[in-house]
Amino acid sequence: MLSLPKLNQVILVIVLAEFILTTAWAFLAPITAVFITGQIVGGTVAVVGFALTIYWATKSILQLFVANYIDRNHGEIDDFYFFLLGGFLNATFVALYYFATQVWHIYGLNFLIAIADAMLVPPFYAIFTRHVDSGKEGFEWSLYSSFSLGAGTALGSAIGGLLATVIGFRAVFLLTSVLTFIFTIILFFLRPYLKPKVPSGTTPLIFERKKI
Repeated sequence: MLSLPKLNQVILVIVLAEFILTTAWAFLAPITAVFITGQIVGGTVAVVGFALTIYWATKSILQLFVANYIDRNHGEIDDFYFFLLGGFLNATFVALYYFATQVWHIYGLNFLIAIADAMLVPPFYAIFTRHVDSGKEGFEWSLYSSFSLGAGTALGSAIGGLLATVIGFRAVFLLTSVLTFIFTIILFFLRPYLKPKVPSGTTPLIFERKKI
């Protein structure tokens, strides 16, 4: 019989939390362009493109500085706080879409969300990589890809358009915000398993709690 490898708590928490986050943001995939072109004054397909450019350009640059900072600090506590801050900011900024009416609102919110993601993505990669179990690297990264990203995107995309039809476009942004907040709360369960900051020049102890 095929038996799945057991996961340590850090990987389990991150995979579950990221599934919720990915599902929440996948709600927006079918509706964002329609929302901008249909409910934003002056909203066009070109605005959608420029908004995406603002997001990716901002995130791609800023996350390098965040990654460099957390790599220079020993331990994972700084990673953890950046992870939390990115989650809380994402939850806050996406909720503001509910009030967006002008093109500059869209540009501004995409810029702010990019800042939040720049704080969230590097610590995710750092913590996940450090806690992947030796000999299970392929499975645990694939589990993240298949479940957190794959299943989350499939589920969120499938019901995002239906939600917009039933509760309205703007309410979907609020629902995404609520689920992003839940994602952030789940991250608090990581705290007992993270390595504290250690003085420069010493070798940190690497430990995991028992497997489940």
